[in-house]
Amino acid sequence: MIKKMNMKRTLVKEALGRESPMESILVKGWVRTRRDSKTFSFVEINDGSCLKNIQIVVDASLPAYAEIGKVTTGAAVSVSGELAASQGKGQKWEIQASNIEVYGTSDETYPLQKKGHSLEYLREIAHLRPRSNLFGCVFRVRNRLAFAVHQFFQQKDFIYVHTPLITANDCEGAGELFRVSSLDLKNLPRQEENGEIDFSKDFFARPTYLTVSGQLEAEIFATAFSNVYTFGPTFRAENSHTSRHASEFWMIEPEMAFCDLEGNMDLAEEIVKYLVGDILDNCQDDLSLFSRFVDKGLLDRLQFVRERPFKRVPYTEAMEILQKSGKKFEYPAEYGANLQSEHERFLSEDHFRCPVTVYDFPKEIKPFYMRSNDDGKTVGAMDLLVPKIGEIVGGSQREERYDVLAENLKRHGLDEKEYWWYLELRQYGTVEHSGFGLGFERMLMFVTGIANIRDVIPFARTPGNAEF
Repeated sequence: MIKKMNMKRTLVKEALGRESPMESILVKGWVRTRRDSKTFSFVEINDGSCLKNIQIVVDASLPAYAEIGKVTTGAAVSVSGELAASQGKGQKWEIQASNIEVYGTSDETYPLQKKGHSLEYLREIAHLRPRSNLFGCVFRVRNRLAFAVHQFFQQKDFIYVHTPLITANDCEGAGELFRVSSLDLKNLPRQEENGEIDFSKDFFARPTYLTVSGQLEAEIFATAFSNVYTFGPTFRAENSHTSRHASEFWMIEPEMAFCDLEGNMDLAEEIVKYLVGDILDNCQDDLSLFSRFVDKGLLDRLQFVRERPFKRVPYTEAMEILQKSGKKFEYPAEYGANLQSEHERFLSEDHFRCPVTVYDFPKEIKPFYMRSNDDGKTVGAMDLLVPKIGEIVGGSQREERYDVLAENLKRHGLDEKEYWWYLELRQYGTVEHSGFGLGFERMLMFVTGIANIRDVIPFARTPGNAEF
């Protein structure tokens, strides 16, 4: 065993970005490949800081060479030596090793040997797939995208609000909620009068759920701070097996006081452009892999989105476009129906060929909190659609009028008593306000070209799947 060197570690990303050689350098990471000759061994290691590996050259005459048999694919190693100009093609630097230490060995059963692996197989080894090239890129981009979200709002003086994950309210009114309870399922307390479960004996003394949105609580803070945003996990108990849906996902949700629907659409379009631009500017190496192996048109599409204006179209006109398209859809495009994924993608990919915002939807298909328009038929809702994905943003101007909101609650069969505080916001200093939800994973799918939401979430939660 070689003694540990008392030297500061250099990340592979930093080593490869050096402008000059270093007489002494220490890197640590995981072995990707090793090939041997009579006099040298060449080892590629990666520490996750970037897509590229750094080559380690180990002279067979050195004492460190005694460790080379343990330096197999997947092993964790520490290497010290000299950072020198590489003799090989396609790489600027290499490390001429003086010492190697193997922290953790790996054998031929290591699942990520140098060969192709299907996405389905890699989902089964979610504890190891971040070490692959593809998923290393995905999760570095995910990290950068999350940073860019906060950067966008902080630069605009939005206040970041942490809204609760456990709630007694259903924001969407859809009823597809995960229940939170500490009751003994084998011995549930019952009410004497009707035999129903007595939730007064539960932890929170009432039925509670995992949140589907932080919107309603964010509205509270918008009426105090003007501009706020939440960014956190949300949950839907939908038995959906599509490539766009997951049971646990992250949402970006701004809420803005003194803002109407038009201002809401402006911000939604602005943040999409900003996030696309940030990834183009800061994740070039990772994007190059996606554009080569995942989606060859990715870079052109992202540049187009950053540079060109988006389209806007009322729901009624969008339906007319779909009906006159001559295309046979699985779900008929009829007024009063929700836009399906096939409709959204047709509008953004085939008809407008750019992102498009659809607005003013029929009130019957939208939640209770959306502001009723003067026509009495529609609400000030908007969906932002992008090519390849469909809906990426959904939002609305919120109903600020007490009487109209109370009527909406009744129409949706919701109990006013459960929303007493939400109504009370309309009693004390009510003001027009708007907000939207931007699906973080859908945005990540858009900027990477990855087609399945399960492949942009570190540990996907879908029906029947809660491993790891």
